[in-house]
Amino acid sequence: MLFHPMDQFIVTPLFGDGPVHWYTITNATLWMAIGVVAMLLLMVLGTSGRNRVPSRAQSIAEMAYGFVYKMVEDVAGKDAIRFFPYIFTLFMFIVLANLLGLLPAAFTPTSHFATTVVLALAVFLTVTIIGFVLHGAQFLGLFWVSSAPLAIRPILAVIEVISYFVRPVSHSIRLAGNMMAGHAVIKVFAAFAAVAAVSPVSIIAITGMYGLELLVAFIQAYVFTILTCVYLKDALHPAH
Repeated sequence: MLFHPMDQFIVTPLFGDGPVHWYTITNATLWMAIGVVAMLLLMVLGTSGRNRVPSRAQSIAEMAYGFVYKMVEDVAGKDAIRFFPYIFTLFMFIVLANLLGLLPAAFTPTSHFATTVVLALAVFLTVTIIGFVLHGAQFLGLFWVSSAPLAIRPILAVIEVISYFVRPVSHSIRLAGNMMAGHAVIKVFAAFAAVAAVSPVSIIAITGMYGLELLVAFIQAYVFTILTCVYLKDALHPAH
């Protein structure tokens, strides 16, 4: 192999060489910015005409809007609609970053824990703050399973606390792990494309993996968003 499957995940400076600092503009920075620009183009310019017969861009924007709106309403309740702009922005950024990462020579920022951990921590802190702002100390009732027998409630409370603080870990690992795994498998198959004896099989495998990765790109954005809605529901209605 002339390259390593994990080389595609290396964060490098966009300008010059040298170490990467927190302020360094990198390939990850570039593709996150491209994702934000793509989101603005789709949601702002794509819907600016508001045509009675929508264009393709307007149709995609409207479908995405309705899909996430329905998700928030069904999972977290109608009182969660006020948080819809944040959740919708989260979904659109993740799904576009995932899809753009499938372009040749692109970089997938959502395959890095540095990106997904920040997104997950933002959700965790947001729902926790909302819970305490709306309910005060009563928000701690989320950890007290009042429907369980009294003797085991303290044990369940410890489990609930641990489970709550593990949320950002599982939330971030799920997204980054799935995106990294799929891209690495595609790279492995690409390495065998240069071998004449197996190149047809390799090309078919790459094509199949690309189709699967398109599905995974959407599913992982959906899973991340729906879990955000579940956590928001706990913040709005903390009682067991």
